[in-house]
Amino acid sequence: MVKKLTPQAQGRRSDMGNESRRSNDGKTNGSTTEGTKSMGNSRDSRPTITASERALNGAILAAEISESYEEHLEIFDHFYADDIHATADGLKEPVEGKAAVRARLAGFLVPLHVFAEIGGVSVSIQWSPLTGDRPDETHSAWTLELRGVTGASCRVTWCSRRRWRAGRVLSEHHYDHHQIGGPLTFSDLRLSGGETAGNVSTRLAKPQ
Repeated sequence: MVKKLTPQAQGRRSDMGNESRRSNDGKTNGSTTEGTKSMGNSRDSRPTITASERALNGAILAAEISESYEEHLEIFDHFYADDIHATADGLKEPVEGKAAVRARLAGFLVPLHVFAEIGGVSVSIQWSPLTGDRPDETHSAWTLELRGVTGASCRVTWCSRRRWRAGRVLSEHHYDHHQIGGPLTFSDLRLSGGETAGNVSTRLAKPQ
């Protein structure tokens, strides 16, 4: 059984044109190191797992998708085991291994980065901790909101269950997905200069 610990979600907002959006510059690596000090231990204690979970989620929130998607991939490389096992409700087969999961993650991040960098889409991400039944796993609730320049928005929520080993995520399962609002269209984007919807489509199809 899973329940919320607190109604206060921890989050941050990515908004093109907001110069003060990065409040955690230069602090991600410190949190990463602190959260994974005991990676040499094969069996992590509950406090270590909790610290690793918060370090991972804090790094995700601090990364700026409008500037780069590579930072998110670096976070994945640091925190996830080589033999990661990823599943989700509605996914017929699990995604096995770091390379396969990384490729799927990049396929999600690249379009998101292009919409934020080129289209002026505001991206916000929030998380709040949940409790689970096993001491070696963590649960969290996530909300991702995209807001176009027209004010139209799309919000996606889901829950994540991670199981940890030696300071790295051994398995991750996504469940309880919900979407509020329809997908954004090209009319919701800010296309500057000679940029066209066709150019954006091309960039989405061909990661740089």
